[in-house]
Amino acid sequence: MTHLSNRVNKISESQTIAMARKSRELKAAGIDIISLSLGEPDFSTPQIIKDTAKKAIDENFSYYTHVSGYLELREAICGKFKRDNNLVYTPDQIVVSTGAKQSIANAVLCLINPGDEVIVPAPFWVSYLEILKLAEGTPVIVDTKIDADFKITSAQLEKAITPKSRLIMLSTPCNPTGSVYTKAELKALAEVVAKHEELYILSDEIYEHINFVGGHESFAQFDFIKERVITINGVSKGFAMTGWRGGIMAAPKWIAQACDKMQGQFTSATCSITQKAMHKAMELDYDTYIKPMRDAFLKRRDLVLSLMKEIPGLKTNVPQGAFYVYPEVTYYFGKKYKDHVINNATDLSLYLLDEGHLALVPGAAFGDDIYIRFSYATSEENLKEALKRMKEALAKLQ
Repeated sequence: MTHLSNRVNKISESQTIAMARKSRELKAAGIDIISLSLGEPDFSTPQIIKDTAKKAIDENFSYYTHVSGYLELREAICGKFKRDNNLVYTPDQIVVSTGAKQSIANAVLCLINPGDEVIVPAPFWVSYLEILKLAEGTPVIVDTKIDADFKITSAQLEKAITPKSRLIMLSTPCNPTGSVYTKAELKALAEVVAKHEELYILSDEIYEHINFVGGHESFAQFDFIKERVITINGVSKGFAMTGWRGGIMAAPKWIAQACDKMQGQFTSATCSITQKAMHKAMELDYDTYIKPMRDAFLKRRDLVLSLMKEIPGLKTNVPQGAFYVYPEVTYYFGKKYKDHVINNATDLSLYLLDEGHLALVPGAAFGDDIYIRFSYATSEENLKEALKRMKEALAKLQ
């Protein structure tokens, strides 16, 4: 007889990972699936980073490091924050983890007690709620709308705050919507948080470098709130290093120390070779190594938006960062084809997988099952074929 803990029974499998698994299973069965379910750049890690990692292996940099990452790496991260974001941190405020997901989990598990309320604007990244379940926090979901570019307003935030509020979690640029908060929008939210002394901000900035509107704006730039901001970053998206698993947290020293303590009992430090690769990434010139990827993503975004205009009923915003389009698909609700009846975006995603051999993620994973997430982190050829399949499959629904 199996007996799993209530803890693991309460959480759900990541729907992005689940859809990727289904895609792999269908591909293994000989079906030509285009998978746009994972948020993973299709570029290769820059050669200079790979060479640095190879050198570290050859030089036997293969021993345990400090739990939060070796000192010179944390110093380089501090240098990156100063150079790119004009934020001043010291190495004891930096924690390097096995991916930004662990960085987020560390912060939540260190700050949230059972019953503490955590404000989460929807759409939200899939793992936020599941991590909150592990911490036994109470999510307070604040719905945002496509017409407002999926951004929470200061008025919505103020309305959601109660004496039990402990944390607000959001991403900018946002997964899944691609929305990017402006400096003015972040300042308005920060001013609300500043009035509530026990409220903290977890600002997920992993898509910082995939930004189509100019310079990235960090929540921690406002001195009056910086001591209550936990900034999450990493190398997966901007440096095409998903498999390396390198996450970054910058936080007040007492939070960083708590996360170091927590991580020391889970994983200790992330891979020493990954740390060396991250160190090199922190030093790279943006225009040479990152901007070409960013420009390719922008070109792909415009291609996807133009092709989606040819498909009836898809309502989109114009995402200003990351590599997703998040169309509203209610136009197709109530329609059917063969055994498929479309009642929500989950039904539509399964239909597109079966009929169009196209793997997307339904909005249920991100807080509202009237949208689908379309990742354009693949070649233009694949995107053109994906939109062709999507258009043909949707046209069959009556």
